[in-house]
Amino acid sequence: MMAASLLRRDKKATAAHLKADLNRTDNSSGLRQLQELLDAVLNPEKPAADTEALDWCKCLIAGGEGFEEFCKTVRSYDNATLCGLVWTANFVAYRCRTCGISPCMSLCAECFNNGDHTGHDFNMFRSQAGGACDCGDSNVMRESGFCRRHRLRTGENVPSIPRDLLLMSEMVLPRFILCIIQYLRDGYIEPGENTPDHLQKVLQQLEPQISFLEELTKMGGAMRTVLTKILTNQQTFKELSMGKYLPLSLCWFLLIFSFLIIEVIFFVVVFAVGHFGEEVSEIHVVFVVFSQEDQDAGQSVGQRKRVKLSSSTKDPCIIETLKHKCFLEELLFWTIKYEFPQKMVTFLLNMLPDQDYKITFTKTFVQHYAFIMKTLMKSHESDTMSNRIVHISVQLFSNEELARHVTEECQLLDIMVTVLLYMMESCLIKSELQDEENSRHVVVNCSEALLKNNTYWPLVSDFINILSHQSVAKKFLEDHSLLMLWMSFVSFFQGMNLNKRELNEHVEFESQTYYAAFAAELEACAQPMWGLLTHCKVKETQEYTKTVVRYCLETLQIWFDAIGFIDEVNIKAIPLYLQENTFFLTAVKCQGLDLDSLLPDQEMLMKIMVHPLQIQACLSEIHSNMWVRNGLQIKGQAMTYVQSHFCNSMIDPDIYLLQVCASRLDPDYFISSVFERFKVVDLLTMASQHQNAVLDSEQERPMLEGALTFLVILTSLRIHLGMTDDEILRAEMVSQLCMNDRTHSALLDLIPENPNPKSGIVPGSCSFEEMLSAVADFKAPVFEPGGSMQQGMYTPKAEVWEKEFDPIMVVLRTVYRRDVQSAMDRYSAFLKQCGIHTGNPWPPYKERTPLHPCYKGLIKLLHCKTLHIVIFTLLYKIWMDHQNMSEHVLCMVLYLIELGLDNQEPCIEEHCHDSWFPGTNLLSNLHHVINFVRVRVPETAPEVKREAPPSTSTEASSYGQNLREAQVFSLVAERRRKFQEIINRSNTEATQVVRPKSSSTRWVPPGTPPQLVTEILEIRESMLSLLIKLHQKLSSKQNSLSASWLEDMDTSRHAHGDGITAIERILTKAATRSCQIKRSIQDICGKVCPPVPPKKNSPTDKKTMDKEERRQRARERQQKLLAEFASRQKSFMETAMDVESPETEAAMDLGASEVMESEVLYDCVICGQSGPSTEDRPTGLVVLLQASSVLGHRCKSKEAKNLPTSDEEHIYAADTCGVAHDVRLTLMQRFFKDSSCLQSVSIGWDGGVYVQTCGHTLHIDCHKSYMESLRNDQVLQGFSVDKGEFTCPLCRQFANSVLPCRPGRGTEAGTWHTPTNKKTCVLVKEVEDLQEKLGLFPVSFTSTESNLSKEMELVIKDIKNTTQKKYMDYGKNPGSPDNDFLFMYSVARTNLELELVHRGGNLCSGGASAAAKRSCLNQLFHVLAMHMRLYSIDSAYNPWTKLTQVAQSRERPEVPMLFRDVPSLLIIFVLTMPQPLRKEHFTCVVKMLYNLQFTQALAALSSKFSPEERHAWSTAGALKKLISSVWSPQSIEFSLQQFCLPFLRLSCLLQHHLYGDNLTGCLEEEEFSSLAVCLGLLPSAPQPSSVVHSASCLQWPVGAFDLVTQWCVEVTGLSQMQAEQSLTLLVQDPLWAAPRLLQLPDNYNIIFQYYHRKACTACKKVPKDPALCLVCGAFVCLKGVCCKQQGTCECVLHSQHCGAATGIFLLINASVIIIIRGHRFCLWGSVYLDAHGEEDRDLRRGKPLFLCEERYRVLEQQWVSHTFDHINKRWGPHYNGL
Repeated sequence: MMAASLLRRDKKATAAHLKADLNRTDNSSGLRQLQELLDAVLNPEKPAADTEALDWCKCLIAGGEGFEEFCKTVRSYDNATLCGLVWTANFVAYRCRTCGISPCMSLCAECFNNGDHTGHDFNMFRSQAGGACDCGDSNVMRESGFCRRHRLRTGENVPSIPRDLLLMSEMVLPRFILCIIQYLRDGYIEPGENTPDHLQKVLQQLEPQISFLEELTKMGGAMRTVLTKILTNQQTFKELSMGKYLPLSLCWFLLIFSFLIIEVIFFVVVFAVGHFGEEVSEIHVVFVVFSQEDQDAGQSVGQRKRVKLSSSTKDPCIIETLKHKCFLEELLFWTIKYEFPQKMVTFLLNMLPDQDYKITFTKTFVQHYAFIMKTLMKSHESDTMSNRIVHISVQLFSNEELARHVTEECQLLDIMVTVLLYMMESCLIKSELQDEENSRHVVVNCSEALLKNNTYWPLVSDFINILSHQSVAKKFLEDHSLLMLWMSFVSFFQGMNLNKRELNEHVEFESQTYYAAFAAELEACAQPMWGLLTHCKVKETQEYTKTVVRYCLETLQIWFDAIGFIDEVNIKAIPLYLQENTFFLTAVKCQGLDLDSLLPDQEMLMKIMVHPLQIQACLSEIHSNMWVRNGLQIKGQAMTYVQSHFCNSMIDPDIYLLQVCASRLDPDYFISSVFERFKVVDLLTMASQHQNAVLDSEQERPMLEGALTFLVILTSLRIHLGMTDDEILRAEMVSQLCMNDRTHSALLDLIPENPNPKSGIVPGSCSFEEMLSAVADFKAPVFEPGGSMQQGMYTPKAEVWEKEFDPIMVVLRTVYRRDVQSAMDRYSAFLKQCGIHTGNPWPPYKERTPLHPCYKGLIKLLHCKTLHIVIFTLLYKIWMDHQNMSEHVLCMVLYLIELGLDNQEPCIEEHCHDSWFPGTNLLSNLHHVINFVRVRVPETAPEVKREAPPSTSTEASSYGQNLREAQVFSLVAERRRKFQEIINRSNTEATQVVRPKSSSTRWVPPGTPPQLVTEILEIRESMLSLLIKLHQKLSSKQNSLSASWLEDMDTSRHAHGDGITAIERILTKAATRSCQIKRSIQDICGKVCPPVPPKKNSPTDKKTMDKEERRQRARERQQKLLAEFASRQKSFMETAMDVESPETEAAMDLGASEVMESEVLYDCVICGQSGPSTEDRPTGLVVLLQASSVLGHRCKSKEAKNLPTSDEEHIYAADTCGVAHDVRLTLMQRFFKDSSCLQSVSIGWDGGVYVQTCGHTLHIDCHKSYMESLRNDQVLQGFSVDKGEFTCPLCRQFANSVLPCRPGRGTEAGTWHTPTNKKTCVLVKEVEDLQEKLGLFPVSFTSTESNLSKEMELVIKDIKNTTQKKYMDYGKNPGSPDNDFLFMYSVARTNLELELVHRGGNLCSGGASAAAKRSCLNQLFHVLAMHMRLYSIDSAYNPWTKLTQVAQSRERPEVPMLFRDVPSLLIIFVLTMPQPLRKEHFTCVVKMLYNLQFTQALAALSSKFSPEERHAWSTAGALKKLISSVWSPQSIEFSLQQFCLPFLRLSCLLQHHLYGDNLTGCLEEEEFSSLAVCLGLLPSAPQPSSVVHSASCLQWPVGAFDLVTQWCVEVTGLSQMQAEQSLTLLVQDPLWAAPRLLQLPDNYNIIFQYYHRKACTACKKVPKDPALCLVCGAFVCLKGVCCKQQGTCECVLHSQHCGAATGIFLLINASVIIIIRGHRFCLWGSVYLDAHGEEDRDLRRGKPLFLCEERYRVLEQQWVSHTFDHINKRWGPHYNGL
């Protein structure tokens, strides 16, 4: 009852009243009232969406205050010393490796910017799963990296909180949390098909309540302490949940509880560890009791059957039923059931800065761990859920103290391994290795969602995380049952995802499961192992290593038994011997253990060797295209296997394992195994023909090369056999740099790192940077002429090429075969450049570091008879030119010989069953001569037809005797024999019959091949003699080595060269090591008559001679062609491109050529004909028309404006040229007649049309057919043909129109060029007359329009269409002739002004600039002039009369002469007079206009004077008094000249284009006088001593005083205008600085921090992709739907408004610049580079970026010169979507 009355009262008053009651000593009545009130308010029967309850809680907690004030008060008592800010995905955070102790450490932007990280190795990153700021937590990071606030621990000095402040919170919150839990209980339904988003709805309704909890956590430490008490207090939970206050019936609660128990019983994970004794009868593996739903899951049709495992003992640690003892436990439980809603996760994490909470929460999390994974496996949204799980676990497990604590108390490790097993067991299938039926081995199925979607990664990531703590790893290694479990887990991955070679047809479906397999192997198996290894690097831990290896071997043995191991393996398996190899490696490298104490017996080693060797053979098969029918994915697997991120855990350990096996097994057995696995045994015969049962002949060569290369790698790779970490790093770096120049980031990425997270210091003591500077030179980022931008690259130093280039390492590390070629090409380029070797070099031989004593056995491989026989056979075959031999084979054979010579070992004389060689030492075997060999050949072989050796002499018969006894060699038999010998440990079968080759009939192909017969070949060669003969063959000279060549041998030049050098090097080495060999070499070389080579050779000799001659001739032809091509190219460049050469200048200005007798001829680049442009068949210039606002963006100041990077800074556009001219025209239009206004100014500052050409011409009819062909062309073009766009057929420059050339003769030029002596007044009159004759035009127009005039009109239409309507209509009635007239002459003005800008704003440099080459002003003028003839100027309005005559004033509101724009008048006069205009008339116009310009300058200047100054200047003789004045005569003269200069420059440029006059260069100080002379205003060049006065250029047609007075009266007579308005119009400063882009800050972070969180001005939201306009600084949304207008996005709109469809935008989140040009856009690149000169697109690496001034200048230059279209090649349409 009482509650009801309270509910009706005012909330604040009630709260205050209750708080007062509760503060009394006897507070029972208050308590009772509060409880009743809460019962009523927090009633779970009410709908959750009802906000009334929340309002009550807020008021009660605040105890009568406003909630906001309460929050402030509580915050002031915040005693937290940690930041703990929690963020969700996509938040921008920082990670500093210098300050971090844990690799997962991260900081929020605020803490990072307030800390001192200068010179640290940090980066910015976008959070993937969310995270929390670690600032202040010394377990995770060093204190030096804390920000100011957390370093000073300000939280510790906060006064303790008054008890009554949080009193109400302590009372109300338990009930509030309970209420949330009840809603969660009520709302939960098992997610099924019919209720997919039910849980989402429940959570949506609870959103305000959970947000409120989150708000509470943000109030700081004091409130968190209260919450921790409530959440962890078991008593409160017991009282509340046992229904003391519950309106719910008890049965409901029992139901919930039973539900919990069932949930847990479903999840009973049980496993057994069998006793792996000697007699393994049954393998006990982990098993799970599955609930019914799991049993049928995934058994869809066509899938392979899953396997279930079971056993009987139970593990107690996981079966604890989840009995919840406090709110925290139940909250976590529901968080899991609801699949980790973001708000709940954030709330739970926000509480972490409270230490007590952290410990309790971590324990609770571990208790629920198994349950979390169970839920994850069933989840439909496993990706999101995974991220959120890791978001929590990473915060808990990164702390070593905490991780150790829960490992000891809650068996965290057991839980993790068991859960991992449980997870993998849900998707086991029988292994296909060997035969599927009898195999007892099971593997994971890679096509299961669990592996395919990487669902296991949160678990594995946590596992890796806790193993990175030494104390935890130690526990793991000490717990043998855990290790055993772990091994059984790893064995599930042994032989997963096998590949079977498709032999018949191409596989139908290319499965992508290999991604899953590789990822699983790397993440689930390799990463944890690397984690363990980091702790096993010292002697003390050797026990652990022994244990691990022991268990590895046991598990492997079990595995071999399980798969029923036999010696043949015909499929590719990628197994995981990894664990074991790397532990061997660590044992030897870091712990000084003796390898033999770890290794198993020979038999086991033989088994272990099979799979890794098979993989190497398969790699070679894949590269030999034997697996093509398996599709592309198999190539993908081969690449992944050797790729830099994987090779540490894939190919390297496999090769290391094979090296270990090779060093312990019998070398003959090993070598024969290799050749057999590579399937090239049949090829190793002396016969010229053979049969290979398994390989096609085109596959034999690559497979043989593969086998030999593998042997070379095996015997020469020292990565794990004695190299230090620094040496490894250096070798890796050199091999990557030799393939290609690399950027710093690419190099970091390509160097295989120890797979602990990247650190600035890659393995070893020496840092990455020092090593890099030792082996490479930095090439700064450069620009290529084409405009493509290079990044900063590292390139190998010269001495690296000379001494360290190691082709073997390169072969091992290349993903693509082309990289090996690239390395060799670069190597040969280096040798040519240094003049060391000019031909095609062979891969250089590199000396190796000495072997670690443990692996000395590896050298036996090089000294075993089997290898020597193979080498001998191959040398013979190459000499005899047998098929399938290649240079590469010879190269590898020589490499093996040289390795053998460099790694000597004592000779073991063994008289074994064959007599090929007497012993095993390579040196002594080199000169051993082999006489006869018996071979098995097909009947068809040439050898069969030869006669047997004559048996007359006794010697021969004894040889025959010999032959029958031995000299047959069969690798297969040999290998079998050794295998038996080892297995049986007795020699009973060692003497088994030596079977000939044909006995290897394992794969008998269908169809009987020709019969094999035995033949005897006479050889009589030794390896030495073969080497010398090969030397002769290679140098194609008989006796290429004289008998005495060894004596005068220069050994220094042997390091680099081709095969000849390699053979010489080997012979020299052999000779220096043994006198006997030296003698043999001299003997062989000394036989002056060369040994008669087999007949087969003679034709080839002839062939080679012919070949050489043919090559020589071909070379000469090629040289001739190239020279011809080069000269053509040069002439093309000179005519077409911007080659600064004065000769071509005149030819370039096509119309304005010098006096020529005949008509101007044009070449058409389409039909190739040359001829004049005629009325009927006009020729045109290829031009690009584009709208431009570059001129409008000019300012007065030369300094660029700064980009605002704070709210205080702004950019104002009022001072730009475009705005100034707009204001001026609007002001005029207020007071004067429209038609008169439109002739007094120019427009086109914004959105003017700029015309540029590449200089090529074509017939207009040819152009039309060219466009037609483009239209029908289906190829995707980067331009739109419908809009008239095309590329110039000759130089491929982008264009969109053709400007017709005026038919004209050069002869006329003479008459209108000649200087004149007429008086000024005569000329003035002539000009006036000419203006009257406007209608007459020299181009004779017949009644029908000619083609030329039609084309001219079309071009005018094109010009008008180029720019937007708003940039053309400035008149009061749009579309009027006056408006058109203004637009036309403004086009000319825009082009002249832009050319001036391109020339640097003045004409001091003279000559034709690059911009002038692209200029087509002459043609443009004629087209415009022809169009202008349609308008006549009413003589009454003609400004000419006002310029030259004193007339009576008219009563018309016309613009006074002093307000008019003089350059505009010049262009109007020139365009409206009949063309071609005589030069004398042009000069006359310029003179008259100069008078006006000078008068305007005087008026503008005098308006700046103070009244006293003006008075002093007007009173003659008063100058003396004004010495102190600002305005001295010099400064006045300077100002007048500056004012008139723009007009003079423009006139001069116009004269240059119309008459071809040369522009003379001059100094800046002399520019005025130079231009005045050029224009004829001054008689001749003045002497340097005399100063030119601007007034001396004046020539008045009538009395100066009268004319000037008339002009002034026009202004003073304006009655309706106010004085300041007339002044604004009078004082127009024509000088503008060059256009500039905004000045950007040096550090990109400044831009990023300010703009990436800035809200868009239009939609008030923070844009997803913010962008900045670099021209005006506008902040826009890229692709933002929010700011779209009529289907056009904001960037495109802005580009139209700001740059007349050209926009330059910096994308804030990507640091790149995009250019929008009309309907196309392109990615320009970035102007911000990191310390290594690299871009960081999309800020993926997050390294600090700095402005590259050079790039920014190039960008600005391309903008000003309008060359974006020509320089950037990759354009695409944007469809208004940017």
